[in-house]
Amino acid sequence: MFKNIFCYLFLVWYLLPANTTLAYTHADTLRGSNGRGRAWWKVLHYDLQAGIDTLSRSIYGTNLINFKVMQKPADSMQIDLQEPMVLDSVKLTGTAGAEAIRLQMVKEGNVWWVKYPFHQLKAGENYSVMAWYHGIPKEAVRPPWDGGFTWSHDTNGKLWLAVSCQGLGASVWWPCKDAQWDEPDNGMVMRFFIPGLYAISNGKSLDPDSAWINKPGLSTWEVKNPINTYDVTFYAGDYVHWHDTLMGEKGKLDLDFWVLRTNEEKARKQFAVVKEMIHCYEYWLGPYPFYEDGYKLVESPYLGMEHQSAIAYGNKYMMGYLGSDRSLTGYGKYFDYIIVHESGHEWFGNSITARDMADNWIHEGITTYSESLFAECLLGKEKGQKYSKGAWHNIQNDLPVIAHYGVNEEGPGDIYEKGAAVMYMIRELTNDDEKFRAMLRGLSKDFYHQTVTTQQIEEYISTHTGLELKAFFNQYLRNAEIPLLEYAIKDDQLSYRFTEVVEGFSVPVTVFSGENSVKINPTSEWQHVKWTGGYNVKFTKDFLMHVKS
Repeated sequence: MFKNIFCYLFLVWYLLPANTTLAYTHADTLRGSNGRGRAWWKVLHYDLQAGIDTLSRSIYGTNLINFKVMQKPADSMQIDLQEPMVLDSVKLTGTAGAEAIRLQMVKEGNVWWVKYPFHQLKAGENYSVMAWYHGIPKEAVRPPWDGGFTWSHDTNGKLWLAVSCQGLGASVWWPCKDAQWDEPDNGMVMRFFIPGLYAISNGKSLDPDSAWINKPGLSTWEVKNPINTYDVTFYAGDYVHWHDTLMGEKGKLDLDFWVLRTNEEKARKQFAVVKEMIHCYEYWLGPYPFYEDGYKLVESPYLGMEHQSAIAYGNKYMMGYLGSDRSLTGYGKYFDYIIVHESGHEWFGNSITARDMADNWIHEGITTYSESLFAECLLGKEKGQKYSKGAWHNIQNDLPVIAHYGVNEEGPGDIYEKGAAVMYMIRELTNDDEKFRAMLRGLSKDFYHQTVTTQQIEEYISTHTGLELKAFFNQYLRNAEIPLLEYAIKDDQLSYRFTEVVEGFSVPVTVFSGENSVKINPTSEWQHVKWTGGYNVKFTKDFLMHVKS
């Protein structure tokens, strides 16, 4: 009996939607909120040094955190470093002429409370702490979704190492302020020591050009722009490299490609699309956001990730998504999904970052829609639009797109295709491609290198399209249900209304049968219009909704 009950409970747990949370814990709040140990300081710069022992699969290093005091400090500083990693010590530096002060630490799960009379620090001034750490970081089970370190080997049996940690958090392998809303304003330096291997990381190399060929084990990279902590990464393996440039909207953009030695020939063919893709995205979304750090595509032992200026590529040199077309239209096989999708994140996700994970539809939804913009550049508007709508079959409508705030929770799988559908429908409502394009480019310009909320994005889109979209956003982002259009035809009259909608929701719909058509604007109230087109009617499918007679 007890065995059966256990099996039942396990089955219920297993079948729960991915972002269903039975109860939030104190640890969830510490990770997901801007609490007392975080709110008083702002990260300005990280200088990370990490040594990796490939035999014990352990890591050791330091992180120099330069920060600005934004308000009266609390009695402690929250530094995140996940178990089983260990924070060895922290010292306060950066005070003029003073010796470094070793600080007390209290561990609480994945949080380390660093104690000091911080009230002595002055608001508006900059300071630094140095953190020493070590440990064996979590190994990824199903990267990049279940993140951590990936220890792999290439086809020649040579070690191939990488890390991915979106959602799980950068604190799985280095100490930091692990929060999407606080990116280092002045960028970051990453220094790696991996015996016998050269690590490729974000930004541009500070090493001599020949360093990676000689594989001395030391590598140094610098990012000049703000960067999400989960985007900070490295790759190490038997790589070959080639360099190229592109003349874009802001001048010369450095392009770098790193692939396994055995894959260079097919990689050069597969990656040739990068220039065309960046030109397309610059047309629709504005200038590439990280000219100072360049664009880099790096072969990874997992499918892919939007690591800023160092995109992870693992689509096995196939077109589509591992050879399949998520839109079921056939158009998805005209391009490599991972190159196009992950690169689109440079604009939405990396340059424009959701302040809270609950709003990550801004990353995934707008980026997923950008795939159709590339398809449009490649194949024309009609096919690009069909590609976008074709992916709607993946939408589950099981949970709201926006998750719960302050608890480090991302929305459901619908943040991808339903988020993209939101952008598709806004374009339909705008009915002016130049205005829509100007709005997208305006987002990139006005929120350049910023963290944002859904409310900010909603207000911006509404203002720059001239549309009243409050009920629209509430319907598609904050409710699981999609509108149900009910209709009836009797005595040459069409009656119609929406159900399953929020107050004030309405979108235009065209009803047609043969040569007969009528445009309607359903609301939650019954409306009636003269109709002589018979009973065999169809409805435009430009909006995400169900229809029932």
